[in-house]
Amino acid sequence: MIDQKKIVEPEKVSCEVCFKEIPISEAASVKATDYILYYCGLECYDRWKKQQEQSKPEK
Repeated sequence: MIDQKKIVEPEKVSCEVCFKEIPISEAASVKATDYILYYCGLECYDRWKKQQEQSKPEK
């Protein structure tokens, strides 16, 4: 009899910007104080960073 191994789906997370489902092993992440944000790539990370800079109040 042949042993069949169970295929395990990799854990997935959503990109913080485009909400694309990506395996956690391939996600880029930024650790904050209480949470981790995941990005599918540098393009989404750059978009998020620009949005954060634009939403900061000017002094």
